[in-house]
Amino acid sequence: MKAKRQPAELLQQIAQIGRMERGKLCPMQGGNYYNHQTWEQGRNVVRYVPRDRVASLQQAIAGYQRYLKLTQAYADAIIRQTRQNQPRNPAKPPKRTKIAKILRKSEI
Repeated sequence: MKAKRQPAELLQQIAQIGRMERGKLCPMQGGNYYNHQTWEQGRNVVRYVPRDRVASLQQAIAGYQRYLKLTQAYADAIIRQTRQNQPRNPAKPPKRTKIAKILRKSEI
Protein backbone atom coordinates (compact mmCIF):
# COMPACT_ATOMS: atom_id res chain seq x y z
CA MET A 1 0.00 0.00 0.00
CA LYS A 2 1.25 3.46 -0.85
CA ALA A 3 2.30 5.55 2.14
CA LYS A 4 0.23 8.67 2.82
CA ARG A 5 2.09 11.84 1.91
CA GLN A 6 2.41 14.67 4.39
CA PRO A 7 0.79 18.05 3.59
CA ALA A 8 4.12 19.90 3.66
CA GLU A 9 5.60 17.47 1.14
CA LEU A 10 2.59 17.95 -1.14
CA LEU A 11 2.88 21.74 -0.94
CA GLN A 12 6.56 21.51 -1.91
CA GLN A 13 5.66 19.39 -4.93
CA ILE A 14 2.94 21.85 -5.93
CA ALA A 15 5.39 24.76 -5.67
CA GLN A 16 7.79 22.97 -8.03
CA ILE A 17 5.29 23.02 -10.89
CA GLY A 18 6.59 25.80 -13.10
CA ARG A 19 4.18 25.72 -16.03
CA MET A 20 0.46 25.06 -16.23
CA GLU A 21 -2.25 25.35 -18.82
CA ARG A 22 -5.86 24.19 -18.77
CA GLY A 23 -7.58 22.41 -21.61
CA LYS A 24 -6.76 19.73 -24.11
CA LEU A 25 -5.06 19.44 -27.47
CA CYS A 26 -6.55 17.84 -30.56
CA PRO A 27 -4.75 17.43 -33.89
CA MET A 28 -6.39 19.17 -36.81
CA GLN A 29 -6.65 17.92 -40.37
CA GLY A 30 -3.53 18.60 -42.34
CA GLY A 31 -1.30 18.14 -39.30
CA ASN A 32 0.19 21.66 -39.25
CA TYR A 33 -1.88 22.93 -36.32
CA TYR A 34 -3.45 21.62 -33.14
CA ASN A 35 -6.69 22.76 -31.59
CA HIS A 36 -6.27 23.88 -27.94
CA GLN A 37 -9.67 24.00 -26.19
CA THR A 38 -10.31 25.55 -22.77
CA TRP A 39 -13.28 26.86 -20.81
CA GLU A 40 -12.94 30.52 -19.84
CA GLN A 41 -15.72 32.56 -18.24
CA GLY A 42 -18.29 29.90 -19.09
CA ARG A 43 -17.35 29.68 -22.76
CA ASN A 44 -15.34 27.26 -24.86
CA VAL A 45 -12.28 29.09 -26.17
CA VAL A 46 -10.32 27.61 -29.05
CA ARG A 47 -6.75 28.51 -29.95
CA TYR A 48 -4.80 27.17 -32.88
CA VAL A 49 -1.31 26.04 -31.96
CA PRO A 50 1.48 25.46 -34.51
CA ARG A 51 3.10 22.04 -34.42
CA ASP A 52 6.42 23.40 -33.11
CA ARG A 53 4.73 24.68 -29.90
CA VAL A 54 2.71 21.53 -29.16
CA ALA A 55 5.35 19.78 -27.00
CA SER A 56 5.68 22.80 -24.72
CA LEU A 57 1.91 23.14 -24.38
CA GLN A 58 1.53 19.41 -23.64
CA GLN A 59 4.01 19.78 -20.77
CA ALA A 60 2.05 22.75 -19.41
CA ILE A 61 -1.21 20.78 -19.60
CA ALA A 62 0.48 17.86 -17.81
CA GLY A 63 1.65 20.33 -15.15
CA TYR A 64 -1.92 21.42 -14.55
CA GLN A 65 -3.11 17.80 -14.32
CA ARG A 66 -0.35 17.12 -11.77
CA TYR A 67 -1.43 20.22 -9.84
CA LEU A 68 -5.01 18.93 -9.67
CA LYS A 69 -3.89 15.53 -8.36
CA LEU A 70 -1.58 17.06 -5.76
CA THR A 71 -4.19 19.50 -4.47
CA GLN A 72 -6.69 16.65 -4.14
CA ALA A 73 -4.10 14.65 -2.19
CA TYR A 74 -3.41 17.73 -0.03
CA ALA A 75 -7.11 18.14 0.75
CA ASP A 76 -7.36 14.42 1.60
CA ALA A 77 -4.37 14.72 3.97
CA ILE A 78 -5.84 17.76 5.76
CA ILE A 79 -9.24 16.07 6.06
CA ARG A 80 -7.55 12.96 7.48
CA GLN A 81 -5.72 15.12 10.06
CA THR A 82 -8.93 16.94 10.96
CA ARG A 83 -10.76 13.69 11.52
CA GLN A 84 -7.93 12.32 13.66
CA ASN A 85 -8.18 15.36 15.92
CA GLN A 86 -11.93 14.89 16.43
CA PRO A 87 -13.08 13.10 19.57
CA ARG A 88 -13.60 9.38 18.95
CA ASN A 89 -17.01 9.12 20.66
CA PRO A 90 -19.03 12.27 20.09
CA ALA A 91 -21.59 13.15 22.72
CA LYS A 92 -24.84 11.31 22.31
CA PRO A 93 -27.92 13.41 21.61
CA PRO A 94 -30.14 13.90 24.64
CA LYS A 95 -32.92 11.37 25.10
CA ARG A 96 -36.45 12.50 24.55
CA THR A 97 -38.33 13.44 27.64
CA LYS A 98 -41.76 12.15 28.47
CA ILE A 99 -43.32 15.49 27.57
CA ALA A 100 -41.73 15.37 24.11
CA LYS A 101 -43.19 11.89 23.58
CA ILE A 102 -46.63 13.04 24.69
CA LEU A 103 -46.50 16.06 22.39
CA ARG A 104 -45.40 13.93 19.49
CA LYS A 105 -48.25 11.47 20.05
CA SER A 106 -50.80 14.28 20.24
CA GLU A 107 -49.69 15.57 16.80
CA ILE A 108 -50.61 12.28 15.17
